[in-house]
Amino acid sequence: MITHLSQFLSRFLPAMKQKLRNLVKPDNYALATNVMVDLTRSKTELILENVFLRQQLIILDRQVKRPLARPRERVLLVVLASRLRAWKEALLIVQPATLIRWQQNLYRWLWKRKSEPPKRRGRLPLLKGLVDLIQRMARENRTWGAERIRGELLKLGIRIAKSTILRYIRLVRKPTAPDQTWLTFLHNHASQVWACDFLQTFDLFFRALFVFVIVELESRRVVHFAVTRHPTDAWVAQQLREATPYGVKPRFLIRDRDRKFGEAFGRVVKGTSTDILLTPYRAPQANAICERFWGSLRRECLDFFILLGERHLYRVVKEYVAYFNGARPHQGIGQRIPGEPEPSAGEGEIIAFPVLGGLHHDYRRAA
Repeated sequence: MITHLSQFLSRFLPAMKQKLRNLVKPDNYALATNVMVDLTRSKTELILENVFLRQQLIILDRQVKRPLARPRERVLLVVLASRLRAWKEALLIVQPATLIRWQQNLYRWLWKRKSEPPKRRGRLPLLKGLVDLIQRMARENRTWGAERIRGELLKLGIRIAKSTILRYIRLVRKPTAPDQTWLTFLHNHASQVWACDFLQTFDLFFRALFVFVIVELESRRVVHFAVTRHPTDAWVAQQLREATPYGVKPRFLIRDRDRKFGEAFGRVVKGTSTDILLTPYRAPQANAICERFWGSLRRECLDFFILLGERHLYRVVKEYVAYFNGARPHQGIGQRIPGEPEPSAGEGEIIAFPVLGGLHHDYRRAA
């Protein structure tokens, strides 16, 4: 009898176990049975199973033949399955072995991240004062590269990588060829460079008059000027002689390619050991200081006068040049006056001196 009973139980128990498993599967259509089984489960487990199934529906809802779970969805399914007892019965889109493999891959990735050494966070940013020093060296020394500035900083006891210096240099100057530019040349030799040019204007009867001027680049001071109706080569050469008495001469003289500068002018220039710098064709900016003076002379003086003749023009320009050299502040030299020291604060009364019949005024403090 015991043998028959054991044989009966061995056949009955597996069948009963399979029936119970079918009762708790989500795809079972026995609604009442499923409700009775769910009553025995906790609220937390039911919510987790609901989320678990909903996530699978999101994946299946994609209009593709074989929807694939994204990495973050795989992580979510693994986390939900770890909190759900009947996760195998609620899993519909993949096999349980696939979910286990996802969990193993996630485990390997997590411990690989934990075992990796911490990454370098890069170099600390430089102090603002040090950045200003690097950019100052780059501005003041146009021919210095990053390695040259690095050597100068090492001399001061400051150790900085060449790549760091190069990054800050690019913020203040563009990468250019090592050859000296025209602007750099003018800055380096401004105290030894003069510039000359002609201005043409007209008198009351529309007859042409010419003003010749020589300007010093560094101070913006008008060195010499003259007025004529016929600017011949000999006349221009004489003006250069008058502008360079007793050995006073520039190292370089900028002029354009006007035919008024002939052979006589060239001989005088050669006698003073001055090098001529010719401006390019149709490039007035190459003689910008003279062009700037002509603009000021027209806007601030000649546009307000009807010129009666050569002598009248000479008197007007002479008074304006005296005002230009001795009283007018110049933007190109930091609003200073050519040849005068920095003004000091005073408490005297401010007096206005009229210039050109009151067209301009020179303001001074009383002594």
